[in-house]
This record gives sequence, structure tokens and C-alpha cells, in this order.
Amino acid sequence: MIIYLTCLLLFLIGIYCVAVKKNLIKMIVGIVIMEYAVNLFLVSIGYRWGGVDPILEPNIYNLTYVSPLPQALVVCTIIIGLATTILAVAMAMRIYEKYGTFDITKIRKLKG
Repeated sequence: MIIYLTCLLLFLIGIYCVAVKKNLIKMIVGIVIMEYAVNLFLVSIGYRWGGVDPILEPNIYNLTYVSPLPQALVVCTIIIGLATTILAVAMAMRIYEKYGTFDITKIRKLKG
């Protein structure tokens, strides 16, 4: 249960960074924090306590195991998250080259 609350806390920190901060880099960091919170949540969903292992033989010792399906999904989301982060940083760099600032309030005032 504490893992799920940690995921929620990380996600809320990311939402705070995106909603409140005015710096583009801080907003990108907030998006990355939200991505990692979702990844942690997906990995924690795959953690199983006791029961029957669907791939191997029945778990006679009632041990815990991790389902491989959420892990594969998280690997895909990490790659997609890396690509979107690279794209966002590249766009922020181009905005900085054009306007000379990362502050979104100053960028909104400049038309053109």
C-alpha cells in the first residue's frame, strides 16, 4: 500500500511542476517525474504475493514473484518516455534560441 501512495505522491509532484512552474525545463522535469511515477506503479502492480505462478509450476512455498508482462510494458514506456523527453528538450532549446528565455510568461508576451 505504501508503494501506491509513493506513486501517487510522485505523480502529484510532477503535476505541481507542470501546473505551477513557469520555467520550461522545470516543466519537462515534472513530466519526467510523472512518467517515472507511472512506471513505478506498473511495476508494483506486477508484484504478486503467493498464489500460482502462471508460467512455471504451482508455487508450493507461497513465495512472491513478479509478473513479466508489466515489466515488458515498462520497458516500452521507458523508451517512449525517453523519446518524448528528447523531443521536449529539443523544442525548449529552439525556443531559447529564438526568444532567449525559458520563462513561459515572457514567451507568451512576445508574438512572432
